[in-house]
Amino acid sequence: MLFTAPACILGSYLIGAIPFGLLLSRSSGIDIRTQGSKNIGATNVARLLGKKMGTLTLVCDMLKGFLPMFIASLLLRADSNRDLLIALCGAATVLGHMFPVYLRFKGGKGVATALGAFLYLAPPAALSCLLVFLACVFLSGYVSLGSLLGSASILVVLLVLQVPAWKFWLAAFIVLLIWIKHYQNIGRLLGGTEKSWQRKDRA
Repeated sequence: MLFTAPACILGSYLIGAIPFGLLLSRSSGIDIRTQGSKNIGATNVARLLGKKMGTLTLVCDMLKGFLPMFIASLLLRADSNRDLLIALCGAATVLGHMFPVYLRFKGGKGVATALGAFLYLAPPAALSCLLVFLACVFLSGYVSLGSLLGSASILVVLLVLQVPAWKFWLAAFIVLLIWIKHYQNIGRLLGGTEKSWQRKDRA
């Protein structure tokens, strides 16, 4: 158990750092880091390579948020600090996606990976978060706005559900990271220059 906890946290980071969007797009000959939004996440993959590739990337990025926490919960079942360690694994996998060692710490914005982590924390809250995201994107056309409001909404739902404190504070940490990663999008939204998913002239 002495080495299991550090291994789980490190393993969570390394799994989170796997750039599935980049790996899946290689067969197309397109480097998604140089086109579109230049992001390695599912949204940019869908824009450049189509909805099927975007959906596959989304699923893979969600799984790398959920699985490390689920596996850690099994391996650390007897640890007295189990909840704290699972929270650290959740934070590590999202940090891995955002700052992947494989790509010189230049990663994605963590929304799909965060959703996977939220699915472990509280499936009903994750579903509510997803519904807010979809509604925002449908009504506004801005994926970034959906990501911001959807992620923030989970904090309200978690409070309503009265989940354990460690789950709420892990979610709050992840939401803060997502908002920080979206600082450029926030600036464009406020300035009215953010590109809409609904417009054909998006880049």
